[in-house]
Amino acid sequence: MANIKSAKKRILVSAKRQARNKHINSATKTAIKKVTKAVGAGQKDDVQALLSQAVCAIDKACSKGVYHKNTAARKKSRLAKLVNKAV
Repeated sequence: MANIKSAKKRILVSAKRQARNKHINSATKTAIKKVTKAVGAGQKDDVQALLSQAVCAIDKACSKGVYHKNTAARKKSRLAKLVNKAV
């Protein structure tokens, strides 16, 4: 355990950031899974709405610093390619 006051604060701050990042990352992964599951099930009418929600979640993760901008672009591109192939 840390003895220095600043180190104790860093532990608290990093725990808070880790919890926030985990929540955002989990929500993003869930949105992506919903899109891939809908494409696999052939639900063409739901796919576009789910895609827009997933893109929104990815953009939010990117703006919060959870994803790098290139990672976000790659994930959005792959999702769009998957949806366009299915539709």
